[in-house]
Amino acid sequence: MPERNSAYVELDGERLLMMSGYSYLGLGGDERVVAAAKAALDLYGTGAHGVRALAGSLPLHEELEAEVAKFAGRDAALVFGSGYAANVGTVGALCGPGDTVLIDKYDHASIVDGCQLSGATVTRFRHNDADHLDRRLQASDPAGLRLVIVDSVYSMDGDIAPLPALREVCDAHGALLMVDEAHALGVIGATGRGIEDHFGGSVKVDVKLGTLSKAIPSMGGWVAGSPELIQHLKYSARPFLFSAALGPAQSAAALEALRILEREPERVAHTQRESARLREILSAAGMRTGQSETAVIPLIAGSDESAYDYATACRKAGVVGLPVVSPAVPNTLARLRIAITARHSTEDIDVAAEAFLTAARQCRLIGS
Repeated sequence: MPERNSAYVELDGERLLMMSGYSYLGLGGDERVVAAAKAALDLYGTGAHGVRALAGSLPLHEELEAEVAKFAGRDAALVFGSGYAANVGTVGALCGPGDTVLIDKYDHASIVDGCQLSGATVTRFRHNDADHLDRRLQASDPAGLRLVIVDSVYSMDGDIAPLPALREVCDAHGALLMVDEAHALGVIGATGRGIEDHFGGSVKVDVKLGTLSKAIPSMGGWVAGSPELIQHLKYSARPFLFSAALGPAQSAAALEALRILEREPERVAHTQRESARLREILSAAGMRTGQSETAVIPLIAGSDESAYDYATACRKAGVVGLPVVSPAVPNTLARLRIAITARHSTEDIDVAAEAFLTAARQCRLIGS
């Protein structure tokens, strides 16, 4: 059970420092977000009672979509019931038989599922390898639509897609570029606006997509782009057209959280600073942190058994670090997936670093 406005949780009677949650902005349980959700419950009740195309649309939905569009730097946006639904629905609405979708080897499962369900030809390219994407595009059928999809920040490794290189390759072949900002919103960029912000606004993508359940402490997914794209998705994205609308409380919570993020960019700066500091401490001690450059930090243990043993040792040291094992990751790269949030104080990061290193020495992941 989480403590309100704290990085600690209570688990089986123990008070432990949570280091594997996704509340990147530290807004889970924020009183302003909770108050907004309660006010929406009082006004609208517990559900929208319909699909958006019929009786399910509320003024809150339109407010939230306007806020998402503004935050994403686009003219329009559409909110889905989940990030999974947004990915599956968007890919299915844009692509079909005769089209080609090119996806990064490490793209999220929702992207993979959307591609497979679309009926388009699916081609994978090596992780963050723009040259390999270039060769894949050269070999693809130019007759249909070609759509390249990447995660902005990869949730298992914490690395960032090389957007400028990917954009250059897509432009050379007339391909569209779509990014999933699930782990980027509130995490990268000077103001937490994601991968375009991270690269200084010099490169734009054709379709931006993300979630409202990680840095934003609610539920739902979103797509932002041109008015023509959003109009098309409203009537062609099946998970949007045939699913009940996002609930009022969730919509209001997401709306308030986005407004707080805009007013309080220091939350982003804190998370970025403390993430870099923790990576430096752990790497200097010999821990393997992969290619992480964000708030997501993998602590690579090796085998599945090693990851479970390491997680157990961390818990005994007072810290929750949750294991990720095969088949989610290769069976030699099992790890604890750590996520730094704005709720982690400098002192919390010091405590976590000591616990991770103590446990790593006990498990012989690093030397004494």
